[in-house]
Amino acid sequence: MKGAVFTVNGLIMDIQRKSELAEIARQIRIGIIEAVHSAKSGHPGGSLSIADVLAYLYNEEMNIDPKNPQCECRDRMVLSKGHCAPGLYAALANRGYFSVEDLKTFRHTTSYLQGHPDMKHTPGVDMSSGSLGQGASVSCGMALASKLDNHSRRIYAILGDGETQEGEVWEAAMFAAHYGLSNLCWLIDFNGLQIDGAITDVMNPTPYDKKFEAFGWNVVECDAHDFDSIEAAYKAARACTDKPTVIISHSTKGKGVSFMENQASWHGAAPNDEQYEIAMADLKA
Repeated sequence: MKGAVFTVNGLIMDIQRKSELAEIARQIRIGIIEAVHSAKSGHPGGSLSIADVLAYLYNEEMNIDPKNPQCECRDRMVLSKGHCAPGLYAALANRGYFSVEDLKTFRHTTSYLQGHPDMKHTPGVDMSSGSLGQGASVSCGMALASKLDNHSRRIYAILGDGETQEGEVWEAAMFAAHYGLSNLCWLIDFNGLQIDGAITDVMNPTPYDKKFEAFGWNVVECDAHDFDSIEAAYKAARACTDKPTVIISHSTKGKGVSFMENQASWHGAAPNDEQYEIAMADLKA
């Protein structure tokens, strides 16, 4: 893994804290499966692959307050791959923005937990997303606004690797570098699969490192399922003060559920009752 960053100055996360974050990530994965099974629809594969990253962002990295979700001083997080809303909702619920039980109302007609994030009705959601590529642009606008306001808030975004086939992503990347948005950090969930199969077969967007470097970004890589690696990547992003940072996050689609791992077919499908029981057994083992 060229340019990989796994630790910073030899610093390793406290073992107890790492165990706590692992448990939070497990609960997020359980929430994802509960949500899509209850809805009988949704996108579990890419939600499961970002569970560890979401656990770290919402419980370690970001300046947020679940009791005051609209606080102006808060950091912002844009889930640009908005179809992975089950992951975001589970992370928010486990952080205390709303009840974990509400995850079972996902995609129901009367629920505030829609199929894609809705900032008007869901506490903790900073952008209504879903049309791929747009979250990248909006995150740039948020970061530039914070710069112009001389505010210390940081802007985070999570993009899918399939999403980087969108031209808008690269226009936004050029914009961010031009304005020196050092308060902006993107994470590419690089699980290698999209709804139609391998991203390299559909429309190869790699190599990410060389492309983002050419666009003027600070490039960091991490293991999406290792908290030492995730922490090191975000520390490296904070340490960069003159350009935006992109974290190439090497992940496993469907992580944590045996029959979903590395299977493109679970990009946008809900488990039936039998599969739900197997998934719960995997996650509660």
